Amino acid sequence: MEYILTFLRQHIDLIYIVILSVFLGIEVISRVPSVLHTPLMSGANAIHGVVIIGAIIVMGKAETDNYPALIIGFLAVILGTINVVGGFVVTDRMLEMFKGKKK
Repeated sequence: MEYILTFLRQHIDLIYIVILSVFLGIEVISRVPSVLHTPLMSGANAIHGVVIIGAIIVMGKAETDNYPALIIGFLAVILGTINVVGGFVVTDRMLEMFKGKKK
């Protein structure tokens, strides 16, 4: 517990930046018109693909006895994969709405 508190005290400026970027991201995304959601979803899928690759690299470089790094890396790969697949499913559904009806 003492290690976590020391880490938080040393990196408080980075924590503030992350919190502010979350609020800024929510504000930006909430103001995007619905017509632009499909291109944004495609861009987000590309970004999450990079996240997955980065998580795999981090897991490969982690020491075998460093269980927290391996667990966090594994969770990052799983959650990133779920996000990419879900993004493609949503994008496909949205594109289906713009197709004409089959005869």
